[in-house]
Amino acid sequence: MQIEYRDGLLFTELTIQYKGQSKFIKDIVIDTGASHTLISQDAVDEIDIRATKEDHFITNYGIGGEEHAFIKRIDLIEIGGYTLKDVEIDFTAFRYNINGLLGLDILLKGNFNIDLLNLELKRLQ
Repeated sequence: MQIEYRDGLLFTELTIQYKGQSKFIKDIVIDTGASHTLISQDAVDEIDIRATKEDHFITNYGIGGEEHAFIKRIDLIEIGGYTLKDVEIDFTAFRYNINGLLGLDILLKGNFNIDLLNLELKRLQ
């Protein structure tokens, strides 16, 4: 799948499914420095992904400071034809003009390779 190099970052897109509803999300930054995938709550609001008392709440620390998130088990996440089912994803409010971070949890499970020469996200067989 093609990735876009923009503003010094690598961007991709993905689809999330939750309780039978799907949402295609653009402007996801590929972040090998993020241990977990983190999606903007605003990007998935229309498919009713919201924090509830049953969710786990966490605090992430990074260059941008402290971020609070909730963890929700979703039906699936699809990236470039690769589908991972019944996965926990972190959701938060982003202060930046992106819709999320694709972190090492999904990149490693999906056996992805980032081809910087051709700007492609590939799955190794």
